[in-house]
Amino acid sequence: MPQIASGCPALSRPSVFAVPSIDFSVADSGKCSVHLDLIAHKKIPDPFIGFNELDVEWVGEKSWTYKIVLPNVYASRPGTVTALAFDGLDTFATVKLNGKTILKSDNMFVSHRVDVTKAVRVDGDDVLEIEFEPSLFKAREIQKQHPDHAWHCMNGEPARLTTRKAQYHWGWDWGPVLMTCGPWKDVRLETYNGRLADLWVDIDVKESLKSAKVTAHAQVEGNSGDNVSFTLSLAGKTILKSSAKVDANQTIQVEFNVDSPALWYPNGYGTQPLYEISATLSSQETNLHTVNKHIGLRRVKLVQDIDKHGKSFYFRVNNLDIFCGGSDWIPADNFTPRITDDKYKRWLRLMVDGNQCMIRVWGGGIWEPDVFYSLCDQLGIMVWQDFLFGCGNYPAYPEIFKSIEAECESQLKRLRHHPSIVIYAGNNEDYQCQEQYGLTYNYEDKDPQNWLKTDFPARYIYEKLLPEAVDKYCPSVPYHPGSPWGDGKPTSDPTVGDLHQWNVWHGTQEKYQIFDHLGGRFNSEFGMEAFPHLQTIK
Repeated sequence: MPQIASGCPALSRPSVFAVPSIDFSVADSGKCSVHLDLIAHKKIPDPFIGFNELDVEWVGEKSWTYKIVLPNVYASRPGTVTALAFDGLDTFATVKLNGKTILKSDNMFVSHRVDVTKAVRVDGDDVLEIEFEPSLFKAREIQKQHPDHAWHCMNGEPARLTTRKAQYHWGWDWGPVLMTCGPWKDVRLETYNGRLADLWVDIDVKESLKSAKVTAHAQVEGNSGDNVSFTLSLAGKTILKSSAKVDANQTIQVEFNVDSPALWYPNGYGTQPLYEISATLSSQETNLHTVNKHIGLRRVKLVQDIDKHGKSFYFRVNNLDIFCGGSDWIPADNFTPRITDDKYKRWLRLMVDGNQCMIRVWGGGIWEPDVFYSLCDQLGIMVWQDFLFGCGNYPAYPEIFKSIEAECESQLKRLRHHPSIVIYAGNNEDYQCQEQYGLTYNYEDKDPQNWLKTDFPARYIYEKLLPEAVDKYCPSVPYHPGSPWGDGKPTSDPTVGDLHQWNVWHGTQEKYQIFDHLGGRFNSEFGMEAFPHLQTIK
């Protein structure tokens, strides 16, 4: 097998094999994509030039293995844990340590932690390998296992509906087919006696806006650590402190009552002060681990009231009704590991410069990285976050339910402290797909078990599984079953819910001069697909 060095941004020179193998680095990073590694070593041309995308399709049809020798783990005292953390594996991955399988993963959006305390060697090298099977073929295999499902989709091929991988990788009307694989998010080797596995807050801003209750929670892992100290600060100044003993469930909860809170507002409606919540785990006054997160205090409501036009659909933040001028967001690159923090900042800054205050993260893409949502917090950009389902009739069976539930837990826990996120929506245009292909949808039938027996079983995902997950992990954030969707009515109904308006560029192809007459209660998607003016390109 040919062996080439990888272009991964990591610690040491790692190895890709064809079954290619790529060495990569762990310890504090390991974000890789097989296409980027092959481009870096001049094994394939740039897919974005000419028709090169067709010449590199073979990459997505192969299995690829990433390989590295881990940093040495020294002998430690009893109770010390050594763990490998994988923030994201794209997608069908088998992880081996010293030749023994320690993890299998089939969801790009689920993070994993594996206790390898007993598996690592005190003397000698520890070799970590991750083999990625081709998602293109794996998805087709799964599709064949469910011949009774009505496999319909718009964009890409129907097999993509089986796989929890960014759906745009199968190609879309705006982008190429580039089937990526690799450890697309960080890989870490961690050693600890005790750690804070999670820190989150529940925020209740009173209707008067004169006070707020901040309930901070922490989850502890490991055998050490008996106390957690919490600090709430603003602009570097400590506001409140509290501490609590770790209970038998290894959880801690404290409450802070904040008078005259500095409230977070969308861009154009006020400022964006961010409090810092800090938690420190200690054992006998020795600090073991500290976690810090920035939070914003705000009230948010999706207002859906009956009126003379039908039913309203708009957002109210801190008792102010917000005009949600904004944009939809598709991934900034097919190869997400190379999107820099600076690139995110420059793109999102353009929205603020254009007087926009809301961005919709589209359901055919990815759960964006932490920096994206943190920038939205800082800039006052409200986030409409789609769950990652798009333009298809998704199947419903126990294995995919389990995978989706794990994805919800992984992502909603990660994002629940961000004040910018003001709504979760179940999918992108899947109810339009239901309409287009004449699939069964009886809105009056409220029995979820009945939904599973129809040719549109994904309703169970959007109207039961996902809203229950949001209620569990992010109870203060509104949930909307789909985009577009409005109380079971046709998705083109302008009197209720949200609307995708493509009847100028696409559909009935109306004159652009009447765009102002083509609105609904909330236009969550509209525009023109075309090559921009040359000045814009420059």
